[in-house]
Amino acid sequence: MKEFIPLEEGDFYLSPEGYKVFTAQYHLKRGYCCESNCRHCPYGYSIKTNSR
Repeated sequence: MKEFIPLEEGDFYLSPEGYKVFTAQYHLKRGYCCESNCRHCPYGYSIKTNSR
């Protein structure tokens, strides 16, 4: 089971459509890349090459 990471200020913002968009701050706190092509991935994942 994955550990729950509480959300803090700066971890996300709402897109114009109302979706929660996680920031690089949150991804770094989480500690790994989920390979979901996140908008602010600090790990350098590319869905085009399926690599970091």
